[in-house]
Amino acid sequence: MDNPHKGRTGLDRIRHAAGYSLQGMQAALRHESAFRQEAWLAAALLPAAFWLGRSWVEVALLAGSVVMVMIVELLNSAIEATVDRISFELHELAKRAKDYGSAAVFLALALCGGIWAAALWSRLAGG
Repeated sequence: MDNPHKGRTGLDRIRHAAGYSLQGMQAALRHESAFRQEAWLAAALLPAAFWLGRSWVEVALLAGSVVMVMIVELLNSAIEATVDRISFELHELAKRAKDYGSAAVFLALALCGGIWAAALWSRLAGG
């Protein structure tokens, strides 16, 4: 059976893809408290990246690390939703999938925190 969504091309495909992306963002903001918290943090940190960064590379690293946390959180939420869709039964593979997603979010947060700490240190220490 052919997928009816795969026949779109050009601007029609882009329009539908953008709509699905916006629906995903809205759903994450509505249903995922961790994503909501990270979105509020991003609202403060993204403008601050332009103040803290001394070059476009530093601004890109600061802003990119914040956006990366949000991307990883969305992927983690997708994994959790998929596992829950399959079954709420406790299973070692389901636990492992969710734990891997959680670990990915932790690593993204640690990287983001490290980048921001280093930039703040450099800026405030005058180096």
